[in-house]
Amino acid sequence: MKKPGVFGTLDPFLETGPILGRKVANTGFLRFLLAADPFESYHFFLSDKPLRDSLTGLLTDLAPDIAGRGGFALMDRRELPARLAATDYACFHQSDCILNPTHIARLRNAYSPRLFPITGPIHSLSYPDYPAAFLRHLWAGATPQDCIIATSRAGQTAVEAFFAHLRQAYNLPDTPGPSLRHIPLGLDPEALDTPLPTAPAASDAKLALRRKLGLPEKRALILVLGRISHSSKMDVLPLIRALARLFDEGQPRDSVALVLAGWAEEGDDFPQSLVDLSAKVGLSTCLELRPGERRKAELLSACDLFVSIADNPQETFGLTLLEAQAACLPVIASDYDGYRDLVAHGVTGLLVPTLGPNPGCPAPTEADDMPDDFIDQLAPLLFDNQYHLLLAQRTAVDAPALASALRTLLSDPGLRQRLGAAGRQRVAAGFLWPQVIARHLELWDELTSLPGPDI
Repeated sequence: MKKPGVFGTLDPFLETGPILGRKVANTGFLRFLLAADPFESYHFFLSDKPLRDSLTGLLTDLAPDIAGRGGFALMDRRELPARLAATDYACFHQSDCILNPTHIARLRNAYSPRLFPITGPIHSLSYPDYPAAFLRHLWAGATPQDCIIATSRAGQTAVEAFFAHLRQAYNLPDTPGPSLRHIPLGLDPEALDTPLPTAPAASDAKLALRRKLGLPEKRALILVLGRISHSSKMDVLPLIRALARLFDEGQPRDSVALVLAGWAEEGDDFPQSLVDLSAKVGLSTCLELRPGERRKAELLSACDLFVSIADNPQETFGLTLLEAQAACLPVIASDYDGYRDLVAHGVTGLLVPTLGPNPGCPAPTEADDMPDDFIDQLAPLLFDNQYHLLLAQRTAVDAPALASALRTLLSDPGLRQRLGAAGRQRVAAGFLWPQVIARHLELWDELTSLPGPDI
């Protein structure tokens, strides 16, 4: 049953270019919102005509039934005041909470006959200009209908800390601001279609996949899947060190191999340098650059366990961890940021401690004689990748603990199967896009029902 009212946004949600978690999440959200089709129509207010023209074709392909009934309207943003005055909007939802929610709220307060919810999710929160962006959320026109959606508990805590700091620094203790709610990202239910490892034909299928992909047939395969970047994703060196430690303890070098897969820029020599470094400790590494969706699914099905040891503060959620668990892979992950929400330690995988600074940590070396907050002072003058690398270098994954986790899972195929099966059950219970969309609909209903101020 459709809700009365219209869905509005200033964002296209569908983006091209390098594969980033934000883009994957936004595409999934729109795809499954339109699959549920809960609203009478969907209004997109976009900045230029070429963008409107390209999105028209994409939406028609994505949701032909909605397009066929005339349910999409793509308009110039200059039409917003008139449309807000004449249209019963159920909500405005942005693909990011940073850029435009407060601007929409000002227009809503000025032109709309009623207060409708304005929402948007967090993505990465670690950019140096974001505190100024969150300051815009604290203003007299904020209403109970305004809400930031945190995709992880760590992200929610970070945004709460932003607001607490801003209120104190700018003496804004009573200034209205948005509420926060926790709703995770999700996966396509088709991600659960991989046969269970205990199925009779599973081992034969895995062997056939390994032959097709050119992967070692008889080794335990460890998959690392994600953006291959030490400055914006993770440092793979602790994994190499941990496996070298196992080799020194007697783990046969020919019993395990690493599959390193993900996005890297054309011509970037960093991925190959990791392969070369692995070879120096006797670790065989297979490099898979920019795999498509089918290839990625095949890699997940062909491997035995999944490792993601994020140490970078831009990692707020971790979609690849859900993808691995949906494919029944046990996960070894860093006990860090949003990863803590996704892996149940000892149930669906193992979390490895991270070592890092407390607030006020000293500068990297005594000889530098720099203040404790030197990174924050430098941040506005640096490229994002430089800034994030400096931050990430203050955090490390506990390599001995990582070696222990690897030893546990490499030595116990039965445990790997049990953790993998539990991981799939956990994803199925709460991390699928239809469930996530349902939670958004419930949130919009809740926000709509709240009494609002006289604007």
